[in-house]
Amino acid sequence: MAREQLGVLNALDAAKTQWYHFTAIVIAGMGFFTDAYDLFCISLVTKLLGRIYYHVDGALKPGTLPPNVAAAVNGVALVGTLVGQLFFGWLGDKMGRKKVYGLTLILMVVCSIASGLSFGSSAKGVIATLCFFRFWLGFGIGGDYPLSATIMSEYANKKTRGAFIAAVFAMQGFGILGGGIVGLIVSATFDHAYKAPAYSVDAAASTVPQADYVWRIILMVGAIPAALTYYWRMKMPETARFTALVAKNAKQAVADMSKVLNIDLEAEEDKVIKISTDQTNSFGLFSREFMKRHGLHLLGTTTTWFLLDIAFYSQNLFQKDIFSAIGWIPKAANMNAIHEVYKIARAQTLIALCSTVPGYWFTVALIDIMGRFAIQLMGFFFMTVFMFALAIPYHHWTLEPNRIGFVIMYSLTFFFANFGPNATTFVVPAEIFPARLRSTCHGISAAAGKAGAIVGAFGFLYAAQSTDPTKTDAGYPPGIGVRYSLIMLGVINFFGMLFTLLVPESKGKSLEELTGENGDENDEKQIQMDPSRTVPI
Repeated sequence: MAREQLGVLNALDAAKTQWYHFTAIVIAGMGFFTDAYDLFCISLVTKLLGRIYYHVDGALKPGTLPPNVAAAVNGVALVGTLVGQLFFGWLGDKMGRKKVYGLTLILMVVCSIASGLSFGSSAKGVIATLCFFRFWLGFGIGGDYPLSATIMSEYANKKTRGAFIAAVFAMQGFGILGGGIVGLIVSATFDHAYKAPAYSVDAAASTVPQADYVWRIILMVGAIPAALTYYWRMKMPETARFTALVAKNAKQAVADMSKVLNIDLEAEEDKVIKISTDQTNSFGLFSREFMKRHGLHLLGTTTTWFLLDIAFYSQNLFQKDIFSAIGWIPKAANMNAIHEVYKIARAQTLIALCSTVPGYWFTVALIDIMGRFAIQLMGFFFMTVFMFALAIPYHHWTLEPNRIGFVIMYSLTFFFANFGPNATTFVVPAEIFPARLRSTCHGISAAAGKAGAIVGAFGFLYAAQSTDPTKTDAGYPPGIGVRYSLIMLGVINFFGMLFTLLVPESKGKSLEELTGENGDENDEKQIQMDPSRTVPI
């Protein structure tokens, strides 16, 4: 027999958009700004690290990071993020969202600064300490994924919940853009202050000693936005859904939300006791009951995020080809070390400005109108189309007259990743699982995504190498080539479309209606059995 939802949760679902919604978006969003800045700014400085620490006297080209070192520098933060998503996701359900939220931020601030202060006089010493601190930086970033998503979903009203969660995630776009802008400012300042010839003119003089400060400053700036929001994170009350449904403290939930909403609410302790003793709401993670109710949902959220991130993080396969082809980045030997950072930062800033940021905000604007399912399916569909459109006539796109078309197609794959599954895979796991397992399930889904990111960033880096051993990047064995790599990515995006069919539509429903935690067992069964409520037609 159905029971009414708790008054405090009903008040949150029905609340008009207020100032506290926007403050929650900013507080949670600045964490994601920092996450994206820290994860993506490393790509701005890897070339510089190669020039500084792996220079070979007499070489025709500037020094570059060996493949194993490049993989470590770029990938160690992704590994840390994966571990952090699992650990802090679980901890957020055990200790509460707020208690763990400050810990992740402190870790991010300390490790951002420590990454820039990586010590040692040898290449091995500097790279080893850099990798150590970037692992723990990633660990803190990983915690931000499930906690930010869960906090925002539990604070939001049901009418605009999708837009609010997507807005938090959209701050990633500004983080990538911010990284590019900081890179531009720092490199332009040093390039102007310390004039140096191109590598082809004077190899030794092309990398001035002060270049060592450039990469350190860029990495350390990531600590600033995180530090600025720490006080406000600590001022946020615990979410009412955790306090009432997990901690079973109705009085505290009402006290917290009465301040936030500026209304009087009733504690309803008897309802909390009934819900907490209801056997239908006490199953554990991976129990038979969980698998029956949410097994396919978890399979859907993990597989779609995994497949999406393979495609999303492998975009750097042809990024360097595009930038070089259209003249955004000249040949390395024709630049000095700091000017190369400037050129790379400019390219990243332009891509972020033209396709990455707009894609995120299209999702924010339309997710509560179109729904999560439609946007995710559409995104995977167009990513599939554009990958095949790039891959099948690949030789055509490499010809000089067609390179602008290649750039447009490349930008559109980014746009539809962000106005598509890159945003929705973050939103949906924060809505469809029970409160006591929400953060954990979001962490598992996000960790599957980071596993995909590792496959995409490194598996395809090797796969995309030319089949001709004389044309591979330094230190890499021959691969299957860019064309066949793009075909594989098109197939991966197609499978993303198929697995999207397992993900339920959550638009316009309360969190408790989606999970059955309001005690309405019949409604829960209907969600499971009615295809029109699981997969919109």
